[in-house]
Amino acid sequence: MTQLPPPETPTPQARWFHSLSFRLFAITVVSILIVEALIFIPSASKERTDWLNERISAARIAALSLEAAPSRMVSEELSAELLKNAQVYAVTEIMDDTRVQLLPAAQPVDGSPYKINMRSTALDRSLSAIGAFFAPDDRILIVYDEGSAPDRIIEVVMPHAPLKQRIQAFGWRIIGLSLLIALFAATLIYLLLHWLVVRAMQRVTTSVERFGENPGGWTRRLKPTRRRDEIGRAQNALLAMENAVADSFRQQSRLAELGEAVAKINHDLRNSLASAQLVSDSLSRSEDPRVQRAAPRLERALERAIKLATETLEFGKAKPQAAVLETLNLHAALEEATLEGLAQHSNVTWVNSVSPSAQITADPDHLHRICSNLIRNAAEAMADAASPEVTIKASQIDGAILLSDTGPGLPDKISENLFKPFAHSTKKSGAGLGLAIARELARSMGGDVTLDTSGPNGTTFRITLPTDGA
Repeated sequence: MTQLPPPETPTPQARWFHSLSFRLFAITVVSILIVEALIFIPSASKERTDWLNERISAARIAALSLEAAPSRMVSEELSAELLKNAQVYAVTEIMDDTRVQLLPAAQPVDGSPYKINMRSTALDRSLSAIGAFFAPDDRILIVYDEGSAPDRIIEVVMPHAPLKQRIQAFGWRIIGLSLLIALFAATLIYLLLHWLVVRAMQRVTTSVERFGENPGGWTRRLKPTRRRDEIGRAQNALLAMENAVADSFRQQSRLAELGEAVAKINHDLRNSLASAQLVSDSLSRSEDPRVQRAAPRLERALERAIKLATETLEFGKAKPQAAVLETLNLHAALEEATLEGLAQHSNVTWVNSVSPSAQITADPDHLHRICSNLIRNAAEAMADAASPEVTIKASQIDGAILLSDTGPGLPDKISENLFKPFAHSTKKSGAGLGLAIARELARSMGGDVTLDTSGPNGTTFRITLPTDGA
């Protein structure tokens, strides 16, 4: 599996540039400027239309002065003055394809003509407003609008440079105002988001980083929060995860210390058991019939005790036990395991329903340890039962060994983690290793140990081993 490289530690400048706060601020400013840009186009179009209407209105007022003049004629000086005040070059009225020069141009007009119809669509006016920014200064505008009567059209010739200057001045005002609005709104939104979101995310991020650097020693954890949003749920979930991981690290550390202690105890225990084994060898030479019957059983018990100490260490090192399979008499193997499992429980009734001729392929020591452990656990679990007469029954169904008791059953919390080492124990002084070792031994033979049923009427464990044809 490809291992990812560790993340680089960012510099303070990179932290600021890549921080969530900076990105929120920048996104807010850019968003507001984009909205202002979209609003600017129709605003610039309106500004252009207003300027053109002002020139047309001024041209109409100038043309009205002709009504007071004799024969609607004025001097060239007065005509030039009227055009100058209206800021236009010429005013013409069109009726039925007849052109009437109301205020002729005082001098020749040079430049590229550009016609504008004031009754055009909003889209055309918007596009023309954008084009006004980039048009040449010598452009001449020829603007058409409604004349003095519905059947008449007024034509006004005016320079483009003043319009361009006004549109550009309007644009700079909008840009400055937009920047002020964007900065003010971004600052306000930034402060609100920083208070509500960023600060909480910074606490969560710092806790994650520090906890990742030292999972077992980081103690300045987050406190539970009452927030019900995503950040609150993330903070509470992180707190729960940190506590669980820290507990796991502490447990692993204690297990390591326990392993070292067991290794030391194992050395002394094996020496003591070796001495007991020498005494057992001496007893085996006795001629007393009772000693002769008990000595083999004592020797086997001492051998299993020595092997148990060794295998416990191997379990702590996660080394599976190698099984040596052979054909056994299942009935006899269960009887022998029962003698060890019920040695201190005389009130327990034992029923062996397995056929005396039943054969099974298994490791003798493994099977003995599995069965004696399950039988002993059942007897100890029923030690506080109201009825002094309890029964443990062995049967063989579909090739599986069933060990049942008539006890009160297992609690639900224990059943969930029944086969996990150190996760539980039905005994007050137990370490929770018995069933974990039993399952490991069964799996080393290609089988398994599972909880079949558990309830008020008793508990049944199922031991499955591979058949000869497996």
